[in-house]
Amino acid sequence: MAGATGIEFLSLLFTAGTAAGAILSGGNMWAFCALLLPISALPCFFPKFIINAGRRASGLVFGLSFLALGAFSAMSRTLVPEEGASAVELLASDAALSLKALIGRIPFRDGNTGALLTALLTGDRSLLSMETVQAFRASGASHILALSGLHIGIIYMVADKAVSLLLGRAPWTRWPRFVMITGAAAWFTLMTGAGPSIVRAFLFIAISELLRLLCRPRRPLRVLCLALLIQLVLDPGAVSSVGFQLSYLAMAGIFLVYPTMEKWYPESSSPLRKIWQSAALSISCMLFTGPLAWFRFHSFPRYFLLTNLLALPMTTLLMTAGIATVVLSGLGCCPQLLVNITEHLCHGLTEVLEIISGM
Repeated sequence: MAGATGIEFLSLLFTAGTAAGAILSGGNMWAFCALLLPISALPCFFPKFIINAGRRASGLVFGLSFLALGAFSAMSRTLVPEEGASAVELLASDAALSLKALIGRIPFRDGNTGALLTALLTGDRSLLSMETVQAFRASGASHILALSGLHIGIIYMVADKAVSLLLGRAPWTRWPRFVMITGAAAWFTLMTGAGPSIVRAFLFIAISELLRLLCRPRRPLRVLCLALLIQLVLDPGAVSSVGFQLSYLAMAGIFLVYPTMEKWYPESSSPLRKIWQSAALSISCMLFTGPLAWFRFHSFPRYFLLTNLLALPMTTLLMTAGIATVVLSGLGCCPQLLVNITEHLCHGLTEVLEIISGM
């Protein structure tokens, strides 16, 4: 089990055990959907695992121990009484309320802009009109409204650029950079309620940044599996969450399928290659998440490819402009031009999704 696939295989065994334990303890029967992740990924790891286990029988015992530990964690979690919110969680909740109030004070001409920005930055969709929510749902863009790795990824990108401009890239900036970026990601995670998909994205960022800090190789699939293992150790009940399941399946699709699909288009600087990369990314995710989405919701977004090609870049621009607008508004120096740009991006995203939903 010390081979290249050790942590990946152990995390998958722990996941399978956790799902089984959740079912056996009388929990949410949807937990068995979490088995899709280990089952879909096993072909990638099974041959090497068998070789390693054949060389050292204790490896098999070690792996089965993780299977049993996962089951034990899920079955015993109900024995631990739930505690109230910590001081940090209460502080994060107050910060979220302050952020919503700040967005509400920005002089947008259309109230839908503030409502959409609030949904994207805090996860609160209560201010959105039913027409807007329906446009997102019918066009297959519901994942944009549901806080996920997409949102914290954009936060990470903005924080990375801001820290680079502030501190530069000198060697001495590695520790401050790590603290500031992971701190921003952690604060956003807490402020938005620490949903399973957000926690997954935070753990992935934190582990990746730690490996960068230590100058260690960052293998995406290994980082993902380590995040999976840590998250289930901390919260075995997350295995029943559809957000948790879809989040890890989407990332597994990206890491297992996308590299192959991306190479199908010849190397070039053509804009068409960029379009193909975006399309391959969407298809890779859908190959893994589509079956579960159909099983859980009995629906499949027909225009998911068109939606992702158009809506995801616009969402990135909108959130980037929105973050700048909120920060500068909080400092009392936000130019009206930036407010107008944010509003136009919001209108553009909504109109695109309304057109797609009407097709």
